[in-house]
Amino acid sequence: MTSTTPTPAPDHGGAARPRRRLRARAVALRERVMLGLFVPLRARRTARLRYAAILDGQTVNLHAALPPSAGRPDRAEIVLRRRGSRHLAEARVHTGPDGEALVDAAILLGAEVGGVPVGTGRWRLRLRVHSGRRRRTLSLLLLQPPTPYEGPTKPMEASPVTGERHRLGRSVRGSARLVSTGARAAVEVSKVHLGHAGVTVDFRVLGTRAEEPRAEFVASGRRIEQPVTPLGAGVYRVDVPLDRMPPRGTRPEHWDVVLTDRTGHARRLGRRLHDVRNPLRVFAMRALAITPQGHPPLIVQPRYTPAGNLRITCTRMPEAG
Repeated sequence: MTSTTPTPAPDHGGAARPRRRLRARAVALRERVMLGLFVPLRARRTARLRYAAILDGQTVNLHAALPPSAGRPDRAEIVLRRRGSRHLAEARVHTGPDGEALVDAAILLGAEVGGVPVGTGRWRLRLRVHSGRRRRTLSLLLLQPPTPYEGPTKPMEASPVTGERHRLGRSVRGSARLVSTGARAAVEVSKVHLGHAGVTVDFRVLGTRAEEPRAEFVASGRRIEQPVTPLGAGVYRVDVPLDRMPPRGTRPEHWDVVLTDRTGHARRLGRRLHDVRNPLRVFAMRALAITPQGHPPLIVQPRYTPAGNLRITCTRMPEAG
């Protein structure tokens, strides 16, 4: 009898491990150089950020301590600069409990929401202070980048309005930067209208364009195509075709909703722009008994999966047989 040695399964993560180790070493080296060399050299002529975060996906929150050499300025502003573009945002100067000069700023990002019209790319953040006619510009030193926190919510990763993503970073010398990128391609549910006459879903297309869009309701072995109605720029509504969704048997049927277009792209409808860790629990919707025309009554339950995808469960009423 001839024995054969089974071929080991390929280790898809093995190739990535050396890269992760190299990246971790590079980050550690950069940290040592920044803290050991650049920070001591720059401490007297930079404003040190004690707090820096983007909590709602579109507002930069900053709290910085000024160096003694800056004195107590009359006013201050944050300067966002990238190549030939520059934007100013108001900051507030006040005195701390130990008599030190402090600066706070809350900078709304995005022209669509009435904020600073930053585009994609890396933006330098600097602090400009005014004392009478004298003006001075200071770098903002970010020693510790924002760290994730535990709990039922998490920091917003994108603007809930535009889907654009903003994060705080720092240069090798420790200067704070704002890194902005465009919205990821997604179909974001805006509202689910649930009534005894039926269910409609409003949604937005973000980060891409939909050419002649249509919705598909997909269950196991079943697919129903449904037209969508434009409501505005990138905003649509679709009626859930409950008259074609009764379960074939006594077990519930679960329907996902997919937006397709003539280019062949397909994306699931769902909730992506939020700060909750469990969309299924937080965005819960009630079940409702609905009688589609010409069909027995159904129990309809829209909900979100743990991944945030919209799913509609249809169940026959027990008395309907």
